Amino acid sequence: MTDSELPRLTADVPGCGGAFKLVPEDFEVEEVPAYLPSGEGEHLYLWLEKRGRDTREVVKALALALGVSEDDIGVAGMKDRQAVTRQLLSVPARAEAKLEGFALEGVRVLWTKRHGNKLRTGHLRGNRFRLRLRDVKDVGAARETFTQLVARGVPNYFGEQRFGRAGDNADLGKLLVLGQRLPKRPDRFQRKLFLSAFQSRLFNRALVERLRAGTLATALRGDVLRKEETGGLFVCEAPEVDGPRVAAFEVSPAGPLFGPKMPASAGEVAEAEARLLVAEGVTLEDFKRGGGETEGGRRPYRVRLGSPELTPEGEDLWLTFELPRGAYATEVLHELLKD
Repeated sequence: MTDSELPRLTADVPGCGGAFKLVPEDFEVEEVPAYLPSGEGEHLYLWLEKRGRDTREVVKALALALGVSEDDIGVAGMKDRQAVTRQLLSVPARAEAKLEGFALEGVRVLWTKRHGNKLRTGHLRGNRFRLRLRDVKDVGAARETFTQLVARGVPNYFGEQRFGRAGDNADLGKLLVLGQRLPKRPDRFQRKLFLSAFQSRLFNRALVERLRAGTLATALRGDVLRKEETGGLFVCEAPEVDGPRVAAFEVSPAGPLFGPKMPASAGEVAEAEARLLVAEGVTLEDFKRGGGETEGGRRPYRVRLGSPELTPEGEDLWLTFELPRGAYATEVLHELLKD
């Protein structure tokens, strides 16, 4: 199911019309770091700005220029190619003298500072977005949709980027989970990408069921609920108690990222999740073949829009907002555009 086919939370509001990302400057993304470098340590943090380059390209070029392994370079999150993005990377501090020789078109090092640990995947609070929609046809519809998303949250779908340009990453991940050979042996990065895409597809299908049932923001008995402030998880045993907490956005239902260490749901919620595996022809045990890449977890079905602003500029609209790490700004756009 492509992004354009997924059910939308604001389906009762018409699409606002318009064009997006005609140039990279229409899509600005800036990481919100989980912490800032201390100024001392064995690693050097780089605050980079890039245009027309994806994060993996930058990592490859840095490794070559600094004479280090790609595995020595730390990244908190992957960023789009067709955008203006600012993000932290870390490199071994021993390579600092060679940094002057690093040059890649579209990439600038804005500042550097030392820190004690290598940057790891997920070491960020979220991302700050500034997006331009051009030639918007119905500003009123855009405002209504945006207002609803601020109040109700954004369905936390994995975006199409997760599934690759050919859309087959999840199918390849399924083959790996089933212990079958791929047409071409993947490298470590590709293997992780394929396995994650398969987990993501199953999560999206679970989210589709919740939206269609009208239970995105409902505490069901047996749900795994996630605390907004701490990320802590617990199983809902009393919907009459947890329901008001969901309504207040203190907690949110969390869907399955299947794997042996995924916190278990209960009752009818667990039965619905089990049906997803049956329909896909896999078992929870199969995910053990993915090793550390498919241990499993929980992902909230909805996320909050932080610091939201909608600003008209002629026939265009500027949208600014923050999302927690792992959430996709393109899902906000799909809600607005409905195409």
